[in-house]
Amino acid sequence: MKYIVLLGDGMGDFPLKELEGKTPLEAALTPGMDFIAQHGDLGLVQTVPPGMEPGSDVANMSLIGYRPEYQYTGRGPIEAASLGLSLRPEDVAFRCNLVTIKKVDDHYIMYDYSAGHISTEEAHVLIKELNEHLSSDKLFLHPGKSYRHILVWRGGPEGIKTYPPHDLLGRDIYEAWLVYENEPILRDFLLKAMAFLEKHPINIKRKEEGKPPANALWPWGQGRMPRLEPFEEKWGLKGAVVAEVDLIKGLGVLAGLRIINVPGATGYLDTNYEGMAMAAIEALKEDIDFVFLHIEAPDEASHEGSLDLKIKAIQDFDRYVVRTVLEEATAQIGEYRLMVVTDHYTPISLRTHASRPVPFAIYDSRHPQIKRSQGYNEKDASETGLFFKTGEKLLSLFLEREPRLPEE
Repeated sequence: MKYIVLLGDGMGDFPLKELEGKTPLEAALTPGMDFIAQHGDLGLVQTVPPGMEPGSDVANMSLIGYRPEYQYTGRGPIEAASLGLSLRPEDVAFRCNLVTIKKVDDHYIMYDYSAGHISTEEAHVLIKELNEHLSSDKLFLHPGKSYRHILVWRGGPEGIKTYPPHDLLGRDIYEAWLVYENEPILRDFLLKAMAFLEKHPINIKRKEEGKPPANALWPWGQGRMPRLEPFEEKWGLKGAVVAEVDLIKGLGVLAGLRIINVPGATGYLDTNYEGMAMAAIEALKEDIDFVFLHIEAPDEASHEGSLDLKIKAIQDFDRYVVRTVLEEATAQIGEYRLMVVTDHYTPISLRTHASRPVPFAIYDSRHPQIKRSQGYNEKDASETGLFFKTGEKLLSLFLEREPRLPEE
């Protein structure tokens, strides 16, 4: 038996008047996900424990079968694990965005959390040269992909309250910046970085081309390196992750899952959907029992506040990932169980995450009977009465086993 999880990040949403009271999932054409919902188990799962921020880090850790309320330490160290950083126990890793901050009258506004989805090539030049000019035995940067990077603070504090830049879009950053003002070492590093970036030739060229300049660093999601029991020991299955972004790859690294990198997997709407789907199938044809495939595009479109792009991202996920995997698994894998799920809501109206139970649907190739007429969406999932309080409990059902206890 093979097990496949297909996750569209941030697909959950609220009913919208522009869609006559439907959500994007209800309005989008998703025959693949609807097939799974109609021929399998449909319900809701609470991926974010009470009191925790509804981030992709927490929600995906839950859906991979762990308990973030006990094991989560921050987003930064998870992404650092993906990049192969060796951190000392006292080190703190921040996720660090290249962002665009714009001055409007006397206010500084978070104009773009991604610096216009700056290319990885441009970003690597900026990070490399920032390190050459500013790094020390206390603070240094490590390049990631596009706008997503890591800032390591040797012996830094982990308890400070930072703010994700996508939560500040269009807003004055004054209150959020006070966090850095209270940490002089970090504040001075960030101010010097802003001065350096403002004059950099890459940003001068971006402004000439009408693109948002990467004129500031924004560190957030900090923490020390967590420890997770290996997935294979916990669940008795050899697993792999197919993902575009360092966050999901980092969770895979920490869980001891094989990381499958796919050319053209960008983490945006131009990603190589079919290549990722086929990479999952090829892994399952070999020695892998479980694949977790994560697509970022719906979340990115939601943060941009674009309803059209969100619907397109959902439909592309369905057409090029869900339907491809369904077709190829049926033809090449034999018996399998497939779950489609999202990690959290990213409502268009908020442009950031919200903590609500999210829909999931599970299809078992051994039992393909029609169970219902509903589709895969928030409303239909809520009407089935099937609900799981944690991602770990849902994964236990999906994998048809109980997690192995560490002492076993």
